[in-house]
Amino acid sequence: MRDVAQNLQRQKEGAQEGRGERFQPKILAFLCNWCAYAGADLAGISRFQYPPTIRVVRVMCSGRVDPIFIPEGLLSGFDGVMVLGCHPGDCHYLTGNIQAEKKMRLTGEALEMAGIETGRLMLDWVSAGEGQRFAEVVRDFTQSLRDLGPLELEESLKARLLAVKRALEGEKVRWLMGKEEGLLEGENVYGETVKPDQLHRLMESTLRDEYIKNRILLDLEGKPLSAQEIGETLGLALKEILAYLVDLIGEGTVALQEGEGRIPTYVRSG
Repeated sequence: MRDVAQNLQRQKEGAQEGRGERFQPKILAFLCNWCAYAGADLAGISRFQYPPTIRVVRVMCSGRVDPIFIPEGLLSGFDGVMVLGCHPGDCHYLTGNIQAEKKMRLTGEALEMAGIETGRLMLDWVSAGEGQRFAEVVRDFTQSLRDLGPLELEESLKARLLAVKRALEGEKVRWLMGKEEGLLEGENVYGETVKPDQLHRLMESTLRDEYIKNRILLDLEGKPLSAQEIGETLGLALKEILAYLVDLIGEGTVALQEGEGRIPTYVRSG
């Protein structure tokens, strides 16, 4: 989409200005209680040095980090979000970190759709005895964000982040995330199974559809717009925009506003 390319260019230009040592990125860090948080505690006790760039949220498991926390964190003014959990195979809840990996992968794809570098989200593993590794991870992520530069929350970016958040919290995407294991391991009434690549394509297309629908809804909050105007904002073909508008009208969230002698426009409804 056109605005994605424009945003990446603006972020690249902002990065050139923000690479100086004065820029201290603000990082929202979700730490697993059993491993990463204990590793952070060990780093403090051992006096391992790392930049004071993180604001810690202690969670019982990395798998409990909801994908919507990522866009919410960025909308709150953080330049990046990190999620640290137990090493694979060592999760206190057996498969929590595996679930975290799947959620963060999908979240990264959603951020990429919105024109945000996936480098602003990091998932990694730190054990309770790896205080020095914890310090290294923070240092590395801090430097990575310094290279990217500050996340400038102009209005267009805010709208895209909000669309990402609403897409990730939507019923369709959450249902697919929750049913992923069952869909891969089970069979339908015809004895057919879903292959991982098929499910990933389905999740990716569903996420894109929900993201674009929410972008349209957000654009229509300001004023009525024609399909052509919406398409120009999102950088999509008129035919594709009309298909999404038909779906939104069917869902009752958009209504067609017709005027005699005028181009039809669309408004929010409900």
